[in-house]
Amino acid sequence: MGEIMNVSLTAKLENFVKSKVKTGDYNNASEVIREALRLLQKEDDAMHERKLARLRKAIQAGIESPDDENYDIEKVIGRLGKRGKN
Repeated sequence: MGEIMNVSLTAKLENFVKSKVKTGDYNNASEVIREALRLLQKEDDAMHERKLARLRKAIQAGIESPDDENYDIEKVIGRLGKRGKN
């Protein structure tokens, strides 16, 4: 296991954790916090997957789009450079 970590909670969150233990769904506050962190990690993973799916879709749309004969790589590089400075 890892080292002991102390965490400060707002009164509202502390009461929420205590209520979860009181219902008997969890044996102690640590179980509640671990479950909350597992759910947060699961949500983060799902958000990452959604972002990847959107990116893959955009890449595929780019691959499938017809070539633009007026495409100017120098203009694109210039626009990207301006974005990086903002």
